[in-house]
Amino acid sequence: MDNKNITKILKLTAQLMELHEVNTFKIRSYTSAIYSIDQGNISLEKLDKEALQKINGIGKSIAEVIVQLQETGTHEYLEELLKETPKGLLEVLEIKGLGPKKIKTLWKTLHITSVHELLEACQSGEVAKIKGFGKKTQESIIQSLEFMASNQGKWHYADVEEAVETLHDDLVQLFGDDAVSLTGAYSRKNEIIEQVEWLIKSEDPKAVFKKLSSLKPLQQDKKTSSPFTWRGKLGERDLSAVIFVTSPSTFVNEQLLRSASRAHLLAPLEDGTPLGSYFKAGQFESQEAAYKAAGLAYVVPELREGQFEIALAKENKLPVLLEEKDLKGILHNHSTYSDGKHTLKEMADYCQELGYEYLGISDHSRTAMYAGGLDIDKVVEQQAEIKRLNEEMAPFRIFSGIESDILVDGSLDYPDEVLASFDFIVSSIHSGLSMTRKKATARLIKAIENPYTTILGHPTGRLLLRREGYPVDHKAIIDACAENKVVIEINANPWRLDLDWRWVHYAMDKEVMLSINPDAHEKKGYFHMKYGVLTGRKGGLTKAMTLNAMGVQAIGEYFDKRKENIKK
Repeated sequence: MDNKNITKILKLTAQLMELHEVNTFKIRSYTSAIYSIDQGNISLEKLDKEALQKINGIGKSIAEVIVQLQETGTHEYLEELLKETPKGLLEVLEIKGLGPKKIKTLWKTLHITSVHELLEACQSGEVAKIKGFGKKTQESIIQSLEFMASNQGKWHYADVEEAVETLHDDLVQLFGDDAVSLTGAYSRKNEIIEQVEWLIKSEDPKAVFKKLSSLKPLQQDKKTSSPFTWRGKLGERDLSAVIFVTSPSTFVNEQLLRSASRAHLLAPLEDGTPLGSYFKAGQFESQEAAYKAAGLAYVVPELREGQFEIALAKENKLPVLLEEKDLKGILHNHSTYSDGKHTLKEMADYCQELGYEYLGISDHSRTAMYAGGLDIDKVVEQQAEIKRLNEEMAPFRIFSGIESDILVDGSLDYPDEVLASFDFIVSSIHSGLSMTRKKATARLIKAIENPYTTILGHPTGRLLLRREGYPVDHKAIIDACAENKVVIEINANPWRLDLDWRWVHYAMDKEVMLSINPDAHEKKGYFHMKYGVLTGRKGGLTKAMTLNAMGVQAIGEYFDKRKENIKK
């Protein structure tokens, strides 16, 4: 029961308290504790009641709750609240834009106790009739419900990675490294995983199935399984899993066919034969040999999407893809100056400890009051601290940046003289997300044309599996970045991965550089960099086209040159 799981349960408790209109002071004690745990740097695991009470924001009653969570995984008061709450309302609580108070109104007014009932009430127009709701709210609920339904059974790559890799190691132990192959979307490092797939080489499927039954994380669905295909679920996440058994003679063929997208396999070779048909009919010693026999350079699994890779493979011009070790610094990070968990010095020390040459700090700008955005006095204070730390930590360097809100009219936060004081600026949209494609595109282009914009942050504002991004004309945005020499961020947070990999190659064609940014709000957020690299690789990103693959001196000169050009 780590901090993340503890806060998750405390948040659910607070939501249910609000749903049942519990005393506001009691609710506040929970929200205060949640904030303290989120902002603190103390692991709650193994702490007793007395030690917990010493943490600011955690009183006696919350300390007792946390101890219960550590011992049982739940707590008495939560169980009491759950007994009073229809089970279906827990799913309703997950709907974006619907707080406990509105859910209480729906429950008591229309007797809604499930997502299904809520959708029916919206479709019949009953929700719009309730005071405080209206047609706009009703339509928003319908969109959220449809979005939730379309994402059932889907997972972020990062969320399933540990379980998948652990099981893969177990399979290798059972069958041997050369007899086990990950295939499907996971092998291509797709951002969303609906099903994880393996291929096992064997002449004896029954023996394979018998060995699989010894692996505890796997739960077989015998109804959907067949003599050569094991189907079921993996682990607590209820992730769909499929394990195909194939003979040694067809193992490589199946690897090729099951690790590529349909578009990749349908791509025609020089004689018009679809690549998939060629792979199915031939006899190959390895995947590399198969591509060579087809007259193609070897295509790594993450590129097998049917985008640009076949044309480049025919000419032997596939790029040398970016690797995590190529990155020299970490840009777009937050500290306690705004809504980060760790101080500027803590963020810098850990960045240096990880072997990076520089840190780009870019806390929220003043308009983002909800995230502790920096007023001008705070900007001056932070920049003074950066100067002191740079003297202490040289040759490591902290670059002074800001994540400037792109305002509704497309202008940037702060007057020009304040913008000019930063080394670099990440320009991002955080509010007014309900826009048409035309409005969103125009708003972004105006920000891109602002000479102070260095990097365009998370271009669509999407939150994978939670919120669709605002619609934009990607080509127009990328073209504007090319014209104004603006870098585009690949936000490495697994919830974002924005810019989407499908547009990385187009950006590179237009000579637009990309920056792998973790948008880290705490030290461990740095480890999200790997997911940004995976996203970039899927789009063909190279070291040369990655901004933060530059060394500390080169990127310092890059920032200085941009600022000099503004003065001209």
